[in-house]
Amino acid sequence: MEENVMSYLDPESVDTIPPGVLAYIGDAVYELYVRENLLKSGLTGERLDVDLDELHKEAVLRVCATAQAHALADLESFLMPDEADVARRARNTKVGRGPRSMPVLDYRHSTAFEAVIGYLYLLGRGARLDELVSKALSLTEARLAESNRNPKDKE
Repeated sequence: MEENVMSYLDPESVDTIPPGVLAYIGDAVYELYVRENLLKSGLTGERLDVDLDELHKEAVLRVCATAQAHALADLESFLMPDEADVARRARNTKVGRGPRSMPVLDYRHSTAFEAVIGYLYLLGRGARLDELVSKALSLTEARLAESNRNPKDKE
């Protein structure tokens, strides 16, 4: 059985994929990482001890545009040149405005973050994808913990 539905692409092929499409697949890949991470943290013994509504709320906190925009900002100096180029192209492309309740810059930066994730996924760079997502999730968890300590930041 193949490792994923799509066979891995060569860099030249991936470079021809529009940034919005990279973000589309990256969004799904990142959400899967987030959900797996939440499930791992909810495992107690042999049974999963979590409330599904709470699990969903926790996932949304981690995959929302603002959280992804912060993750990209935190990781920019960590990106390889080709990844930074993908992020730049995605951030500057016209992919829509996003929800009116969301700042436009958050939407653009989250699209850039998702495009990098999609880029790495389509290239089959699993180790680099794991490394980047692991750092993003650690930084996001730290940010969420800090905002829980400082409830005024939520307003």
